[in-house]
Amino acid sequence: MSLETTRECPDCGEETTFWRTAAMKLHLGEKTKWRCAECGYTYVLIGGEGGIDSAVADA
Repeated sequence: MSLETTRECPDCGEETTFWRTAAMKLHLGEKTKWRCAECGYTYVLIGGEGGIDSAVADA
C-alpha cells in the first residue's frame, strides 16, 4: 500500500495529499490512518476502498 494518497479534504475544501500515519491488521481488513499534509485533518479507513471510512461518517 502506498504511503500517500490524494483526495478531497473536508477542512481544506480542495483535493490534497494525505499521508498514511499508521496501519494495522484487523479481522475486518487493514485499518489505516491518514493525515492531510496541509491542515492535519485525520481520517481512518478500514478494509480499503469500499470499506469503512470515518471521513464519510463525519460528513
